[in-house]
Amino acid sequence: MVLILLILVPLLSGVLSFAIGNNGAKTLAIISSMITLILSAWVSGANYSDVVSYSQEWIPRLGTRIDLLADGMSSMLCLLTGIVTLVVMLSNANKEVERPGAFYGHMLLAQAGLMGVFLSVDALLFYVFWELALIPVYFLCSQWGGEKRIPVTFKFFVYTFVGSLMLLAALIYISLQNPGMSSYSWAEIVRAGSSLPASQQQWLFWLVFIAFAIKMPIFPFHTWQPDTYEQSPTPVTIILSALMVKMGLFAVLRWLLPTLPLGVAYWGNTVIVLSVIGIVYASLLAMVQTDIKRLIAYSSIAHMGLMCAVAFNYSVVGMHGVMVQMFNHGINITGMWLIVSMIEDRWGTRDMSRLGGMAVTAPRMAVAFVLIAFANIALPLTNGFVGEFMLFNGLFYGDGTAPRIATMAIGGLGVILGAAYTLKMVQRTTWGNAVEMNNAKDLSINEYAGIAIIICVILYLGIYPRPLLDLTASVIAQ
Repeated sequence: MVLILLILVPLLSGVLSFAIGNNGAKTLAIISSMITLILSAWVSGANYSDVVSYSQEWIPRLGTRIDLLADGMSSMLCLLTGIVTLVVMLSNANKEVERPGAFYGHMLLAQAGLMGVFLSVDALLFYVFWELALIPVYFLCSQWGGEKRIPVTFKFFVYTFVGSLMLLAALIYISLQNPGMSSYSWAEIVRAGSSLPASQQQWLFWLVFIAFAIKMPIFPFHTWQPDTYEQSPTPVTIILSALMVKMGLFAVLRWLLPTLPLGVAYWGNTVIVLSVIGIVYASLLAMVQTDIKRLIAYSSIAHMGLMCAVAFNYSVVGMHGVMVQMFNHGINITGMWLIVSMIEDRWGTRDMSRLGGMAVTAPRMAVAFVLIAFANIALPLTNGFVGEFMLFNGLFYGDGTAPRIATMAIGGLGVILGAAYTLKMVQRTTWGNAVEMNNAKDLSINEYAGIAIIICVILYLGIYPRPLLDLTASVIAQ
C-alpha cells in the first residue's frame, strides 16, 4: 500500500493545489513533499530486508495490471525524487510565483509521474506515467519560462513526444509476441522481447533506445536540452536535470537491456561511441560558456554520457557505479542549480563576466558553492568520487575480455575538462573584485535548509557510501 501512497500523495496534492488556488498552495506542496520523502525513506529502508511490491487488476482485456515494485534501484530513485522535490519546495518558499496554485500543482503532478515511472513493472502503466511526468513539465516551461519559452518548449515537446510514440509502438509489438492474450508485465515483456530473432531485436532496439536517449539526453539527441534548461524557471530546471534525465537511464537498465539483449549486443558499441563523443563535445561547449545555466546544462550532458556508456559496457562494477551515480548526480546538480538561482536573484545576471567577489559579499553562499562544485567534479570525500571511480573502472574493463583503453582515455578527457570549466566558473563568480548585490543578503533561512540537506548528503555519502552501495547491490545480478 505504501507504494500506492508514493504516487497518490503528490497526485492528489497536485489536484488539490489547483482547487485551492493561490491560498495555501505553497504550504500544501511543502507538506506533501515531506510526507512523500518520509514514505520513500521507509521504502528504501525496507529494501534492506525485502523487496516491496503491490499488484492490482487494472485492464484485464489489455493484459495490463497496476504492478509496482520497489527494488534497490527504484527505491533509491524514489528517495532521490523525494529529497530533490522537498529541497526545491523549501528553497522556493520565500519566492513569489505567478498563479502558485497552478505552479505547485504541476510540480506535484510531475513528482507523481516520476514516482510511477520508477515503480512500474507493467509496461503500459510505465508508459502512462512516462507521459504523466512529461505533460506538467511542458506547461511549467511554457507558462513560467523565459522570453523564448514558446519555441523552446515546442521543440522539447516534439522531441519527447516523438520518442514516446516510438516507445509505445515497440511495447505493443513486443507484447503481441506472447501467445494468446497480450501481456505487459515486465517478466512477459522481457521473455517475449528476448526470444525474438536478432534481426527484429536490432530494429526494435532503436525504437526503444531513441525514446530513452532523448530523455537522458545522449548525443545527438540532446539539442533540446540547453535551451530548455536556460528558459525554464529554476525549480523546473532542477526537476528536469536531477530527476527526469534519470528516467531515461533507469528505463535503459530496467527495460531495454534485459528485453532486447541481442539488439543491445549488436548496437552497444555504437551507443558507447555516441556517448563518448557526447562527453567530449558537451565538455568543450561548456568550456566556452559565459552563462552559468548553459554551462551546467552542458556539464549534465557529459555526466549522463559517461553513465550511458558504462551501462552498455557489460561490467558488474560499472553497472553498480551507474546506479550509485544516478543518485549522486541528482543531488549534486540540484545543489548547483540552487546556487545559480541564488546568484540570479541577488545579482540579476547569470553572465560570469559580470560576476565576482561572492566570497566577500555572500561568504556562506560561496562556501556552499565551492563544496557542491567539488562534489560535481568528484573530489575524494564527496559523494561523486565513489560513483565516478566505479564508472571508470567499468568503462575500462568492460566485460573483462579486453581493456577499453581508448574509450577510457577519451572519457577521462571529459573529467579533466569538467574540472577545468567547473573551477573556472567558481573562480569567476567567487573570487576577484566584488560586484555589489541588488538584493544585499546572504542565504535566507529556507535556503539554508535546502542547501544544508544537499551538503549533508554530499559529505555523508562521500565519507560513508555503504548504505547506497548496499541498497543497489541486490539489483546488479538481475
